[in-house]
Amino acid sequence: MAFEDRNLKCVECENDFVFTADDQDFHSQKGYQDPKRCPDCRSARRSGGGYGGGGYRGERQMYTATCDQCGNEATLPFEPRQDRPVYCSDCFSKVRPAGGGGGGGGGGGGGARW
Repeated sequence: MAFEDRNLKCVECENDFVFTADDQDFHSQKGYQDPKRCPDCRSARRSGGGYGGGGYRGERQMYTATCDQCGNEATLPFEPRQDRPVYCSDCFSKVRPAGGGGGGGGGGGGGARW
């Protein structure tokens, strides 16, 4: 299939940008949808405007607590609960189960939680 350059409108800045024939061919081969953002907005989104590939979140609220293992201050990305232990980064790496992965789901209970 022969592609031709197309003009698209960016959903972020609302400027027009060219979706080149080469880019269309690449997107088609990979099964990707047409881009919704211009190259500048995509670049800005990737380099810090977004979080892990999903939307804009702004600055994440952090909480402080005392590490249950060593007593040092720990900075956490969640509000600690009284029924769960809290560890600083150093202690967490020592107490977490081998293999890690943070898959969630399922049995058992036990492992240390950040």
